[in-house]
Amino acid sequence: MTPAQPLDRTSFETNGQDEIDLSQLARTLWRGKLLIILSAVVCLLIGIWYAYFQAVPVYTSKAIVALESRQEQVVDIESVVTGLSGDQATINTEVEVIRSRGLIEKLVLELDLLADPEFNASLRPKSNFSIGAAVGFIRGILGSPVEERVIDPRGELDAVIDNVLKSISIANVRQSYVFSITAITQHPTKSAKIANTLANLYILEQLETKFNATQQATSWLTDRVAELQIQLEKSEAEVKDFNASAQLVSPEALTGLNRQIKDLRDRLRETTAVKEAADARLIQLKTIAEGDDVEAIANAVNDPTLNRVLQLMQASGDSNPDRAAFDARLNQVLTRAELEATRSSSQIDALQNSIAEQERQIEDQSSDLVQLQQLQREAEASRLIYEFFLNRLKETSVQAGIQQADSRVLSDAVVPLSPSAPRKSMILALSMMLGLMAGSGFVLLREFAQNTFREASELESRTGYTVIGQVPSIPARRRKNVLKYLTDKPTSAAAEAIRNLRTSVLLSNIDNPPQIIMSTSSIPGEGKTTQSLALTQNLTGLGKRVLLIEGDIRRRVFSQYFDIADQPGLVSVLSGNTQLSESAIRIDELGADVLLGEKAKTNAADIFSSERFADFLNHARELYDYIIIDTPPVLAVPDARIIGKSVDAVIYTVKWDSTSHRQVREGIRAFEDVNIRIAGLVLGQISSRGMKRYGYGDSYGAYSAYYDN
Repeated sequence: MTPAQPLDRTSFETNGQDEIDLSQLARTLWRGKLLIILSAVVCLLIGIWYAYFQAVPVYTSKAIVALESRQEQVVDIESVVTGLSGDQATINTEVEVIRSRGLIEKLVLELDLLADPEFNASLRPKSNFSIGAAVGFIRGILGSPVEERVIDPRGELDAVIDNVLKSISIANVRQSYVFSITAITQHPTKSAKIANTLANLYILEQLETKFNATQQATSWLTDRVAELQIQLEKSEAEVKDFNASAQLVSPEALTGLNRQIKDLRDRLRETTAVKEAADARLIQLKTIAEGDDVEAIANAVNDPTLNRVLQLMQASGDSNPDRAAFDARLNQVLTRAELEATRSSSQIDALQNSIAEQERQIEDQSSDLVQLQQLQREAEASRLIYEFFLNRLKETSVQAGIQQADSRVLSDAVVPLSPSAPRKSMILALSMMLGLMAGSGFVLLREFAQNTFREASELESRTGYTVIGQVPSIPARRRKNVLKYLTDKPTSAAAEAIRNLRTSVLLSNIDNPPQIIMSTSSIPGEGKTTQSLALTQNLTGLGKRVLLIEGDIRRRVFSQYFDIADQPGLVSVLSGNTQLSESAIRIDELGADVLLGEKAKTNAADIFSSERFADFLNHARELYDYIIIDTPPVLAVPDARIIGKSVDAVIYTVKWDSTSHRQVREGIRAFEDVNIRIAGLVLGQISSRGMKRYGYGDSYGAYSAYYDN
């Protein structure tokens, strides 16, 4: 046999699993239609029982409340509590305010819902079948004292509030300032009353909140105004006392002093300049007077008297009397220059003393004036604050009587005429849908959970090999009756299936029809031996010479099909102790020769891998038209893989609804690992009853007219 290339393992392992076959899914649901219908009917009956006999009708009533975005302003006074802004956060806050436990507690007390059994579980009649009743009954039998339940008023109120909250829903209409307050109870009047009362309590809550805030603001402002009045009087008294104790000039007089000191500083600068000029002239005159040139001295001094003396000197020829007069006049000029310098120094000192005195006066007056102004400012600030709070107190007092709620009732809740639940038609529809879904889910879960093969298409999709035969279970109680059944029932479904298998095997390779055919499986008990016998019998019916070899020399099950005694078989032929013609037994029921297996001291794998076995098969090819070898399961021992290298075709049998996916996958992989390609798969021992039970239908039911079972 020329080994074929094995399939890609990756595709083999994932084939049929990565994609959802919708047609396969539809077929699976169709096969389980009875279970799906049964599930739908059961759920529908449960829905009918619940909707008509179990469910308590409830009634829904709805009140509509609008948030006021515009407020009427009776007087132009700013409110103590501003109106609501209307943004989403504010709307959500108001929804929670309506749902608050404080407001619901007011509702409970207003409508006396503590006395309503619908909300107060302690008022409901106790069931004799409850857990508490059962515990009390057991305690009574055992003689244990029954503990009386102590009712906590606060806990009872909280439980009623919780139940009322469950029956109320608050919703905001999108893109609006409108709220819906919905109440659902077992009585129509009660639903309307709860919705309307809650809406009114919500509006009253807003008014009370504003009124309380205004009252608190008024009380606080009254106390604050009294404090500010005392503080104002104190500030004004401090100003008055300071004016009386300090010798203050007016700001205008202080401004006059500043102007005077400015004039004194100007005169000081002028006098300083005069002194500097006088000092410079005195120095110059003294320097010149030390010289002998009288004409230069007269010109420098520029004194008229001194100039006349000089002229006299020049006229008299520089006489001594004239010289003495010149020197005397020069000394007078120097003395006058010294007096001018001294007088300027005295003026400067006097001006500096006057400036210092003026600055001291200004500093003293400015300090007192600044302190006075600070006291006056504080008194003015106290007056302004006092007047502001006094005005706000008057405004707040006015607001106490003109408060407006931020919401109003758009429409009151009306008493519903019919219950809103249970919606019987919806319950029945959902029950049926749930039943269909549950049934479908169970069918699909059962189908996906099953790890065996029930259809040839599934076997092909998961393995990648063609199913060349589907053989039903042969209704024979004993194995010895199998061949008799096929002989007596040549037109039975099993016989026709074997003929189809024979045709598929012979046509598996048209150019080189297989002569040596091996039959194997994954595990024992899958029907490969019965299939080998039936195929042998069918081939002899064509007038062919057929040799059936019992390749499973470990178990040797052929004796269970024929009444034959142990005698030399395959091992004897391979060892050369006997010839094939001597060991082959003619079985009339088969119309073929059978070579039995027998125990061997040598390992079976060594026997089949020997050259003698290959020579034996070549010799058998010359004597027979077809050779059928029944081998052990491939997962049990390696014999099948060794024999498979020497045959022309390998038929792999999978038992219907028995062999697992993993066993088939590992068995096929064992052949692919040694480059042996399987000619085809056979789905064997198919049960007609099982097919009907799983919803596949009888595979042969459509052709029952052609079969004689």
